[in-house]
Amino acid sequence: MYPSLLTPAVRAEAQALPSGELPCYVHDLSGLQQHAAAVRAALPRTVELYYAAKANPAAEILAALAPWTDGFEVSSGGELAHVRAAVPGRPLAFSGPGKTPDELAAALAAGVDRVHAESLHEVRMLRALASRTHVPGSPPTRVLLRINPAVPEGTLTGSALTMGGPTPFGMGTEDASEALRLLTGDDCPGLEPVGVHAHLASGLPAGALLGVAEAVVDAAAGLSHRHRTPLPEVGVGGGMAVDYTSPGDRFDWAAYGAGLDALARRHPGVRLRVEPGRALTAYCGWYVTEVLDVKRSHGEDVAVVRGGTHHLRTPAAKGHDQPAEVVPVEPWPHPWPRPAAAGDRVTVTGQLCTPKDVLARGLEAAGLRAGDRVVFALAGAYAWNISHRDFLMHPPPGFRFLGGAEDSTCQVMLT
Repeated sequence: MYPSLLTPAVRAEAQALPSGELPCYVHDLSGLQQHAAAVRAALPRTVELYYAAKANPAAEILAALAPWTDGFEVSSGGELAHVRAAVPGRPLAFSGPGKTPDELAAALAAGVDRVHAESLHEVRMLRALASRTHVPGSPPTRVLLRINPAVPEGTLTGSALTMGGPTPFGMGTEDASEALRLLTGDDCPGLEPVGVHAHLASGLPAGALLGVAEAVVDAAAGLSHRHRTPLPEVGVGGGMAVDYTSPGDRFDWAAYGAGLDALARRHPGVRLRVEPGRALTAYCGWYVTEVLDVKRSHGEDVAVVRGGTHHLRTPAAKGHDQPAEVVPVEPWPHPWPRPAAAGDRVTVTGQLCTPKDVLARGLEAAGLRAGDRVVFALAGAYAWNISHRDFLMHPPPGFRFLGGAEDSTCQVMLT
């Protein structure tokens, strides 16, 4: 069993929340800022740190991260509008496949700092739109070509998600060359090619992710050399591993920062950018809920809690058991008997009418009773914002944001 993932402030909040306000997400903004500050300190100053807003776009999360990040990565017109309103004036990079003409036009009108062009088609759309909207004398929109290069065999082995290879992400060598030619022509006002972007894999440890970064930088250098065009910016994406099965193990930011520093020194004049999402916010959020029923089914204990995977989609999406702990609650306020687990381990399910609504199997929960609280950790990323929230029309969860330094509930662990 891993060490406790609940600090006193989270445990107290879980016990104090009224039953009628559950389920509830509890986020620790002070701990999040401490973690972001430690990540920023582990990275060399020559490396820019952008937060991938898709991981958790809550306005409170964005505002807490703003002092420690160089900007935010957004992946839709909706994210663009939301993030710009939540953290006005902060640099934005507009990424993601399948951008519509309206989204690109909105990005140009909003003056986003960078657009990651995912395809030759997007470059052509950008050219046409910029030619109609660019005001002579105003700064051009910077464009990074998202590439999908071939990488050495084994580079992506062990990744939880692979965006390289035959996917909708990025463009191959020939299309990237044509895109660069279109962007450097005399007939391309309002756009400036400044670099390359790639996000090839997620869920990798520091050493493997450094190998990915090296492959991306090499591909960018090759493209720059072939076209004799400076490409000083290289975005190597996110993908830092978060281990839900061993939540005490953390991504080695210190080693990753040192490796990026060495990579940058081998390529003078190149500015690197990383765009973590999950690895910044996952550890600073919890999903607190209440046990409604405990029953014995085919020799195993099953607990049904308020809410479920329509609130916390992560375990279903990733096929894992969400790490959790039990917070006992006294007294039992009802006149009927209080059901309790007979064994030491319990399968925790939600309220949905599907056998797939499982949050955790084999949770160590001896003596678990109806009315107790179950607190799911690592719920600060890809949780509520990716959930199928309207299924069965249960009420949405609540949200609490813990603030002051004395309430800090997110441990900062840099290897």
